[in-house]
Amino acid sequence: MEDIRVLLVGNGGREHALAWKLNQSSRVKKIFVVPGNGGTVAGGLDKVENVSNVPAEDFDALMAFAKEKEVNLVVPGPEAPLVAGIEGACKAAGLRCFGPSKRAARMEGSKTFAKDFMVRHKIPTAAFRNFNDYEKAKLYLESVTHDVVIKASGIAAGKGVIIPATKEEGLEAVKDIMLKKEFGAAGDEVVIEEFLVGEELSILSFSDGYTVKSLPAAQDHKQVFDNDQGPMTGGMGCYAPTKVATPELVDEIHRTIIQPSIDGMRKERMPFVGLLFTGLMITKSGPKVLEYNVRFGDPETQTLLPLLSSETDLAEIMLACTEHWLDAVELKIDSKFSATVVACAGGYPGPYVRGDEIQLGEPPAGTVIFHAGTTISFDTLKTSGGRIIAANSTGATLTEAIESAYQGISTIKFSGMHYRKDIGHRALKAPPPSEPNDIPASGDPNALTYASAGVSISSGNELVKRIIPLVKSTARPGADATIGGFGGVVDLQAAGYYRPPLIIGAIDGVGTKLNIAHEMNKHDTVGIDCVAMNVNDLVVQGAEALFFLDCYTCGKLDVDVAAAFVTGVARGCIEAGCALVGGETSEMPGLFGAGTAIQNDGGKYDAVGAAVGALPHGHKLLPDKDSMLAGDVVLGLASNGCHSNGFSLIRKILQRAQLTVHDAAPWDPTASVGESLLTPTRIYVKPLLRVASHGVVKGMSHITGGGLLENVPRMLPDHLAAELDARRWALPAVFRWLQSAGALEDMELARVFNAGLGMVLVVAETDAVPTIMALEDAGETVFEVGRLVPRTSQEGCLLSGLEAWR
Repeated sequence: MEDIRVLLVGNGGREHALAWKLNQSSRVKKIFVVPGNGGTVAGGLDKVENVSNVPAEDFDALMAFAKEKEVNLVVPGPEAPLVAGIEGACKAAGLRCFGPSKRAARMEGSKTFAKDFMVRHKIPTAAFRNFNDYEKAKLYLESVTHDVVIKASGIAAGKGVIIPATKEEGLEAVKDIMLKKEFGAAGDEVVIEEFLVGEELSILSFSDGYTVKSLPAAQDHKQVFDNDQGPMTGGMGCYAPTKVATPELVDEIHRTIIQPSIDGMRKERMPFVGLLFTGLMITKSGPKVLEYNVRFGDPETQTLLPLLSSETDLAEIMLACTEHWLDAVELKIDSKFSATVVACAGGYPGPYVRGDEIQLGEPPAGTVIFHAGTTISFDTLKTSGGRIIAANSTGATLTEAIESAYQGISTIKFSGMHYRKDIGHRALKAPPPSEPNDIPASGDPNALTYASAGVSISSGNELVKRIIPLVKSTARPGADATIGGFGGVVDLQAAGYYRPPLIIGAIDGVGTKLNIAHEMNKHDTVGIDCVAMNVNDLVVQGAEALFFLDCYTCGKLDVDVAAAFVTGVARGCIEAGCALVGGETSEMPGLFGAGTAIQNDGGKYDAVGAAVGALPHGHKLLPDKDSMLAGDVVLGLASNGCHSNGFSLIRKILQRAQLTVHDAAPWDPTASVGESLLTPTRIYVKPLLRVASHGVVKGMSHITGGGLLENVPRMLPDHLAAELDARRWALPAVFRWLQSAGALEDMELARVFNAGLGMVLVVAETDAVPTIMALEDAGETVFEVGRLVPRTSQEGCLLSGLEAWR
């Protein structure tokens, strides 16, 4: 077989680890490291030679050197040469390169490009917006209510990520990145994305453009101080494998993220050859991509390469990737744990001193010292960077590996030396106590419990505790809004009904709008929708909503999600003036997905609600069809947008337009698609009750499923129709876009959507002006949209002036 002569580009801890592992290959005869560090020059690696007289960024000089030394495999370590196009230089020189093309390297070189790629290929990631304009980024940041992560789009040596604790910190970070150019040209564009909560994982995957073979999942420690405090760094330590990366989760990550990423790059004609680093957050709704790197990670490389078995030849794996036969190679991993502790210069990641002498003691057996920011000057080892050196150990247990790594780092001394004392703390922390319901009273491990069947009574109890104050906030006369009993109680007399009222009930759900909420991980606004759909149906009959009940059904109860939904329900009840007196939370693992890592839909839920209202004794039940006459005026109240109907069609249109909920809304540049579509249904109850109490309203229609064409006729007698002039009100921008993008005919739009009118009223001509004034005083936008006319066909709603919609 062909001997391998390697040109390794870089000078960090990652490159030392790569040189250390490649040095063990029987096929490798020589490793030239440009420029290398103190460890690669004096680390006892017999095949390794540092090359300091060839600039690493001068590709012509590198290729000439490679030809002179008969190099046949180039291994770029850091991202900069890959982003700059070293693979193309190698190809032109006829050399193999273990690394992606310049086009594929954009997956790390531009976070905006990577984010857009994930959207195109439906790879789960955090909600985000890209900005190249500071003022727009500032306005967006001021408008959001969720926590964010701010990233310089370009390469920033692992430091261009800021997690602000406050909005003020976030605004300052955007200014530092975009205006003060703290990260240089990397900050010409920024990504502002939602802050994800969960466990972070790093998965490093070899690829030949088709096949993927991954190393064990690792977890690094980015922040400089213990307990994950302080500014972000390139990485202060790492361990592998991780407890959170179960075989099922790793399988899901490969199936839904890594393989689709490799396939997507190939389909976009930039096949990925090399090592793809996928940074992940394991959230309650499944794994999501934080970032891609197009090279080995640091300190993940120092942690993972010691886990490769002695039978696994790293050089052969690299060759297999470059020649597209990775499926013929077996990647064997030793059954042990690995931990790495990084020591950095005092002041890092801020300003720090270089040139301090480093003293190295004898590390424990089995511990390897990997150099990063070190150099040899006059035969003395000195500091030359921010992250200086690291100790790695492997062990039969994670505790053993971590303890040995700390013993190793204790043998190293230099001025200002700093390292974290809690590497691996997430894995070593005590597991959460079992739920009481998980433990059979007998202690018999074979005894089944309700929890073992997938239903958590403890989670249900925790939810009740969380929502009690929310529910209490909806109390009204006659209903104290107390939950926990067997049913809600309403005292009609205390509510002001001294004579028996007419009781009216309504029940409705949110429908497929919930899919948008799931994709956005935003659940409070759909709680408002659930209330609105019901109380608006009551008010059109003249009834005041007295109380509301909800039903929340899921496969596995996520207390945070359910609490967010109920928060919206409570807000809707307060706006409508009704009490939330009870509800049902149903965990149904046999009907819904159980929420496992394999089932992405396991965290989904369905929600419906029911409202009960009262019409005072002697008040006329609406619509009063007998009082309606030809010539009566039809008034329309503006909607807040799509409300809660037509979302199956909306999602179809978005799919056709190749838009995701995280993209900027074409109809509203200040919001994402999802943010705009999740605007809740307008609750019209209080203003309409006020005008209805004067006896001037003959009928009302809530424009829900069926749009204008189906809902307006529901309030009319058989001999009358409503003739509406579409020129009398402005079609909202969202409907204009939906009509254009979906090629919707005018009548189809009017049959599915509210077209900008969420409620329609009929009043006598003499009552039109005072009714409009009363509603406008209450904050509504009102249009006089048409008249009642004799019905001459089966159509109860006639539309004219539709050219105004186009």
